[in-house]
Amino acid sequence: MSELVRLVEQIDEERLVAYVTGRRWFGAKSREVAGARVLEATVAREAAPALVLALVEIRFAPGTHEIYQVPFGLRPKAEEWGDAVAETGDWIAYDAMDDPELARELVRLIGSRETLGSEEALLEFRTVDGVPEAQLGDARPMGVEQSNTSIVFDERLVLKLYRRLEAGINPELELLRFLTERSFSGIPALEGWAAHSGRLMDATLAILQHFIPGEGDGWTLAVESLESGDPGAFLSRLRSLGEVTGSMHTVLGSEPADPSFSPEEPSAETLSLLTATIDEEIEQVFASLPERDELEPIAGRGEDVREHLRARSQIGGVGRVIRHHGDYHLGQVLWTREGWIVIDFEGEPARSLPERRRKRSPLRDVAGMLRSFAYVASAIEIGGGAAPPAGWEDEARTEFLAGYRETIEPTLVPSGESFERLLAIFELEKAVYELRYELDNRPDWVPIPVAGIVRLLESAF
Repeated sequence: MSELVRLVEQIDEERLVAYVTGRRWFGAKSREVAGARVLEATVAREAAPALVLALVEIRFAPGTHEIYQVPFGLRPKAEEWGDAVAETGDWIAYDAMDDPELARELVRLIGSRETLGSEEALLEFRTVDGVPEAQLGDARPMGVEQSNTSIVFDERLVLKLYRRLEAGINPELELLRFLTERSFSGIPALEGWAAHSGRLMDATLAILQHFIPGEGDGWTLAVESLESGDPGAFLSRLRSLGEVTGSMHTVLGSEPADPSFSPEEPSAETLSLLTATIDEEIEQVFASLPERDELEPIAGRGEDVREHLRARSQIGGVGRVIRHHGDYHLGQVLWTREGWIVIDFEGEPARSLPERRRKRSPLRDVAGMLRSFAYVASAIEIGGGAAPPAGWEDEARTEFLAGYRETIEPTLVPSGESFERLLAIFELEKAVYELRYELDNRPDWVPIPVAGIVRLLESAF
């Protein structure tokens, strides 16, 4: 065993627990942690500062666990380090993503297509179309992230390191690779990736993308336009956002020869399962609604909502099911000099990888974006700002849907009234999910999904 691996595996368990659970990217802060250990460690760089790539198991009281990726940097104690995980032997161990030199080393491994480890734990670093090794200078963290760690290099490349790992290929790698290979311009192109395979699991460790500087994400631009009294500045960009979305779905549904991406005819059971799942969620949420003034518009109306769902489930053709973004909203699109760019293809983080990789109707993405418009309109008022102009949300929906319907491949979505009915089902699914989330996490925002549910109950579709 390498001396560096031995040092990492000997990190004090209490210090390891404290470090991992204290990070923003640790996703189980409400659960009781029973312990931690380093499951695997592979040396990626021997010379100081050394780099050891490790998988850490966090165990919980009921007997379950999660696996996190922690790349350890190791420097001699004499050099000191501000935010150390622990001291081990004559070394200080710390998170390598806090060290620009070691972050650059990870990009070098991708650029040179290195393979490390053994069959028991193999780390493969790969590039798209033979991208040469990059000579990198400046490195900076990308904003504040919740679940991953991203570093921008020279304002031209960005490395995203996945923290919580699950067995299987990350859908972000799959989707970005597919879209990049087909020259879809509405994304930051994939440049490379890192993957783990072996006894413990097969998993995606990181991706490397082209960095595209933006003027702001869709949410920020929408809020700024409303607060500045210039709502048209944002509304004028929504038709092109719909066009980019429709083009993205068209490309994702364009490959009949690839089983992972080929569009499929949904069976009758597919729609039945969807509506049954939403129906169960409605029943559970409405059965436990607390008595609160902001819930009065929907109090006691659980059966009305379920009946609304059943009425809209009588759909003729439903189009195709394809791979889709899976967590599509205004925070996932950037406005740049080239227009709209779509980011973050991981899907909803609360869902398992198999669920995130499942083919669904592209209208599920559309519904997510439409609900995001509703959130912007209401969030301004909740934050103490002036109410958006009358009809702002309706105009936003109209502009976005016009651009979408002009560009989406017609066979992928239903036509006419069936389009509206299926879209309403996905909007209802999203609004009920939002209601549960806001009740648990942001009580002040509960009126937003309540208004969405009322709107859907009163709609013609």
